[in-house]
Amino acid sequence: QVQLVESGGGLVQAGGSLRLSCAASGRTFRGYFMGWFRQAPGKEREFVAAISITGSTTYYADSVKGRFTISRDNAKNTVYLQMNSLKPEDTAVYYCAARLGGSYSYTRGSEYDYWGQGTQVTVSS
Repeated sequence: QVQLVESGGGLVQAGGSLRLSCAASGRTFRGYFMGWFRQAPGKEREFVAAISITGSTTYYADSVKGRFTISRDNAKNTVYLQMNSLKPEDTAVYYCAARLGGSYSYTRGSEYDYWGQGTQVTVSS
């Protein structure tokens, strides 16, 4: 079992930046493939970014490619999502997710085993 706690959300103007963090506790963080998803009001949850167990490979949704960067610090049991050039359409609750093992580009929520409680990101125009 692993527990995930997101932080760093908030209100920002369009064009601004935020850095989300996801702190993991419980089982060995190093063994987990990590992802970020988001869900806007009235919309389905969607994939944002993911990072491999070693951090050597990253994956992004087309909508955030070039603006968002996912990274991880296995020594601190934390995964990050740096969000730059934010747009109003990025407004959503952002969730951190963990999957035990694997080396594929996991972009579906059903492929993850554990979820955080979410953090709200609001981008004003």
